[in-house]
Amino acid sequence: MPISKNFSQRLYPDLRSIAEHFGTPFHIYDEQGIRDTGLQLQQAFAQVKGFREYYAVKALPNPSILRIMADLGFGFDCSSIAELQLAREVGARGEDIMFTSNNTSPEEFIAAQAQGGCIVNLDDIGLIDKMPQMPEQVCFRYNPGTARSGNSIIGVPEEAKYGLTHEQIFVAFEKAQARGAKRFGLHTMLASNERNADYMVQTTQMLLELVAEVGAALNIEFDFINIGGGLGIPYHPDEKVFDVEQLGRETHALLQTFAAEHGYQPKLYMESGRYITGPHGVLVTQALNRKEIYRTYIGVDACMSALMRPGMYNAYHHIDVLDKASGPDDEVVDVVGSLCENNDKFAIQRALPPIVDGDLLIIHDTGAHGHAMGFNYNGKLRPQELLLKADGSVERIRRAETLDDYFATLRFEPEAWSAS
Repeated sequence: MPISKNFSQRLYPDLRSIAEHFGTPFHIYDEQGIRDTGLQLQQAFAQVKGFREYYAVKALPNPSILRIMADLGFGFDCSSIAELQLAREVGARGEDIMFTSNNTSPEEFIAAQAQGGCIVNLDDIGLIDKMPQMPEQVCFRYNPGTARSGNSIIGVPEEAKYGLTHEQIFVAFEKAQARGAKRFGLHTMLASNERNADYMVQTTQMLLELVAEVGAALNIEFDFINIGGGLGIPYHPDEKVFDVEQLGRETHALLQTFAAEHGYQPKLYMESGRYITGPHGVLVTQALNRKEIYRTYIGVDACMSALMRPGMYNAYHHIDVLDKASGPDDEVVDVVGSLCENNDKFAIQRALPPIVDGDLLIIHDTGAHGHAMGFNYNGKLRPQELLLKADGSVERIRRAETLDDYFATLRFEPEAWSAS
């Protein structure tokens, strides 16, 4: 859907000057909007004892953004050594970090348990014996298989590579106990960009039921449940926002019922990424060319390497043309980049105001899984990132890639091997 009115009012009056100063293309993020959404999430779960958001670093892995998350009191959900390092660079330590990887290497386990460790969330029962040292606190990721549905982005659970089966969960916690674990968590992640609060409430209920089963079987109490991320945002103008207040209210009721029945209440964690930053970023790109063949194509100076979602998922991202309003003169066009791929399109048969070379196009909702999913096919270089700060100033928070960056891995000391 269109970005918030507050974001556009903060950005659009100065956008041409910002573009002239920094050059295009660029992703720009709205600090105030991010903070407002973070506070809204916290307020929705204010009654839930022990609630904590672990921001999904993969959504927007930039230290300037992560410092905002740390300032809000959020932890960090990490899935690689690089993400662990990013979280630690902004001050995260110990239980501020949830490390959820899959097909995890020994090097990743060592990194996860360094610098005071973190909460290790194991994705596979086979990883228990591969950990160099079993931490005191351990979590397992649950995959309910056919018991639950997924969605088009993450797939149906029984086809997903993630998590342990219902039967494996019991064995896993028992094995972890035998290796010395004393504190336990249970995690799942079943859907991506889910806008139905009922689905996430059902996920909470599912985890609490399993916690009760495992607790009774193994005589353990759980420190926390983690209902994962996947809270969605409305990309289309006619879609509704996720009802986070409903999720907070109904989750609180479920936890209270659990506490009454079992004499304790596990803390509640989640790992939203897109919900926190997605609506608060845009990709700004300049029109370079107009091509008239069987369709009208508007070529811009960004390409799929700066925003993969439309080409990868056929995802819709709303587009504004700066200083031009939609009306009866709108033209139906494809907005395309310069990549040698036919799916290098930001919009397909989209009605937009007439566009001429030099116009600025604002592609909405790129604050998550935008720059982060960039790549270098065709030798294309990823763009810079900017932050519209709460005081109205704009700061570059990541420079654009250069040809020196691209060729850096081709410059190394020669090394070879041959059979003796």
